[in-house]
Amino acid sequence: MTTIVDAIKRTKTYYCLDCGKCTSICPIALRNPDYSPRRVIGRALHGSSEDLLKNNLLWECLTCRMCNERCPSDVYYSEFIRYVRIEASKIGHLGECSHSGALQSLMRIMTKPDLKQNRLKWISKNLKYSNKSEYLYFVGCLPYFDAFFTDLDLNTISIAKSTVKLLNYLGIEPVIMENERCCGHDLLWTGDVENFKRLAEHNMREIQKTNCKKIIVSCPECYTTLKVDYPKYVGDLGMEVIHISEFLAENLSDNKLKFKKFRKQLKITYQDPCRLGRYSGIYEQPRDIMKAIEGVQLIEMQRSRQSAICCGTSAWTNCNSVSKQIQIDRLKEAKSTGADILITTCPKCQIHFKCAMNDDNISDDAKIKITDLTNLAANRLK
Repeated sequence: MTTIVDAIKRTKTYYCLDCGKCTSICPIALRNPDYSPRRVIGRALHGSSEDLLKNNLLWECLTCRMCNERCPSDVYYSEFIRYVRIEASKIGHLGECSHSGALQSLMRIMTKPDLKQNRLKWISKNLKYSNKSEYLYFVGCLPYFDAFFTDLDLNTISIAKSTVKLLNYLGIEPVIMENERCCGHDLLWTGDVENFKRLAEHNMREIQKTNCKKIIVSCPECYTTLKVDYPKYVGDLGMEVIHISEFLAENLSDNKLKFKKFRKQLKITYQDPCRLGRYSGIYEQPRDIMKAIEGVQLIEMQRSRQSAICCGTSAWTNCNSVSKQIQIDRLKEAKSTGADILITTCPKCQIHFKCAMNDDNISDDAKIKITDLTNLAANRLK
């Protein structure tokens, strides 16, 4: 069982030099003077455990790992926050759930063993999948987002459709599981390990039934959860986990993936998701795909790659005025590049940015069209 002391040891928190470099780069601290990663660590090292566990600021952290880019002591602050949240949740202290906690409720409903779903309804006749393949496509929560966010005109299920279309183009008919559940990412990062493990154990059983060798995902959070967290909590899946951008980039070199040229130049910019970028080091593969489409001009935002700013909220928790400030500032940064479209590779980035733009009071300099990389690529296939 993890304790505060264990969390400190596991994440090298005791190496903290109290230099404040984490606070100087933290997107939350820059807008909320009450929040400081340095002070949170100070409470853990020198204060009482009860004070830390009951502090609402514990839930402000975006777990974006921006602080890791500056920390001279290699403290794993985001993971430290995760472990402490686990302890806080045990005594009933949780963050404020956004959207009235509906998404958290959905995740917990999915832990029921006898749950019946219609997981394959979204698959149209032009998409091919198989009961036996080397590749498994783990869809994640894409089938549910559109139903929750009808006011945002999302169509996130198009990401799943585009992913299968791209795989079909490359001669792959992936297995798609009828009884797949949420990967559990948000439950883990909000401290609900018990229900996370239930989801993970269920998915592991279903995944291993397929006898596939590789798992394709189109969500960065599914990527890190299946690849990093499942082995830690429930065991090795025995399969390679690949983000769709990695897989497509691999197929560029042998000319298997071919795109139609844009007749009129399309200017785009790209949002590096935290879980794909700072967590997984996948920066160039999405860019390689965009650059492979003739007629596309990729214009980088001032803060990109390791310095990219998070989309402003995490795990459907503590979405507040500070989150909106972060989102609007990032949208303005994207619009200022002169790009026509902001490309994302994380469905939640798209949801959070579109939610920010749904505000009638937002100015035109923070409004930009948003499209997932899979949609861009699938729509330009030769």
